[in-house]
Amino acid sequence: MTTASTNSVAKNRFRYGNPSVECHGAELHKQCRQLATVLTITGTIDAVNVGSVVAEAKGCIIAEKPFILDLSGVTSFAAQAIELLDAIDEACYAAGDEWSLIVSQPVSRTLRLCGVDEVFPATSSVPEALHHFSDVAGERRRILPILTKSA
Repeated sequence: MTTASTNSVAKNRFRYGNPSVECHGAELHKQCRQLATVLTITGTIDAVNVGSVVAEAKGCIIAEKPFILDLSGVTSFAAQAIELLDAIDEACYAAGDEWSLIVSQPVSRTLRLCGVDEVFPATSSVPEALHHFSDVAGERRRILPILTKSA
């Protein structure tokens, strides 16, 4: 019996439990953390793949759990890709979720050129967004006993 050894790196990197999803030039990776769901997108988001990226991203939103959209690894962001941000904003609003956006330079440039750079809840990094959501959860825990006391 012979064993075959493959030392080449596969195009799609396997991650145990949370595989990446390839969407015509964009790679999506979802992580469910205690404080929030983090969707990291790398590569290119353009008119060709924005529909499939939107569908995959909306499927990551969990009711009553904050959502972080990390676009810090996006290398090209077409004006049509703003559809992704609009869809996330609407889906999070419908689910009662707070969300945060981390942008790369190409994303920031497109948002600025389209005049929507102040519209979406941007944060500088995933740790900063998680810290914000931790503070919000702590504040809720602090006031919950006050709300449940009866007169």
